[in-house]
Amino acid sequence: MTINNKGCDAIACRGEEILSRELLLSGTFANLIAGEAPSLKLLSDEERQASLASILAERPEGDVWIFAYGSLIWNPIILSVESRKARIEGWRRSFCLATVSGRGSPDNPGLVLGLDAGGACDGVALRLQEEDLRHELELLWRREMVAEAYIPRWVDLLDEDGARFGSGIAFTMNPLANTYAGGLSRETTVQRLATAAGSIGSSADYLFRTREGLRALDMWDEFLEELAIEVEEAQRRLQQLPAAGI
Repeated sequence: MTINNKGCDAIACRGEEILSRELLLSGTFANLIAGEAPSLKLLSDEERQASLASILAERPEGDVWIFAYGSLIWNPIILSVESRKARIEGWRRSFCLATVSGRGSPDNPGLVLGLDAGGACDGVALRLQEEDLRHELELLWRREMVAEAYIPRWVDLLDEDGARFGSGIAFTMNPLANTYAGGLSRETTVQRLATAAGSIGSSADYLFRTREGLRALDMWDEFLEELAIEVEEAQRRLQQLPAAGI
């Protein structure tokens, strides 16, 4: 089923997005991340190009789709010619990527979503136009492959009836990366999401926008819904605390 993106566009336009197409085109996104977290090992341009060449060498027959499960739903940036609901199996949406820049800091690391092994995940498939394929994928690699957190791989895309309709690129978690945060306690996860922020926004905003992006497409994620309620409650408690020295 093809979906209408107007709901997601409205969410993305609630304020000017710092993480924008212009920022990626300028090639300065990695510099922004490096400035916030100088100890974070970033991929070189050559390493990113090698990663992209590797995934394209494994390309199955047919159109190229991107599987969106987090911010790509509400702020895709890349240009696509079709979007539709999709499910993948063997991977689940999880706040398992620690970020010391962007939506966190070295002193207070944030969390963003990755695909962790096991289960299934509902999201959005974005179909790229063949003529623009290389250019749009290069932009996507500048965004997602700044460091070694993700392992891009081809996955089967399933429709709402469970039938396969194509192959898509999904950014799955690299469990060997030092930014992998699988297995955090619920309390720690909520605390980080409620308090961490960086140059492109807060971890809480990332959570809320992903929840709203899925809601706008009539896709409800129980995990995100429950987590968002706990984060909102944690933020209310923090706002009620007396200021230091009073």
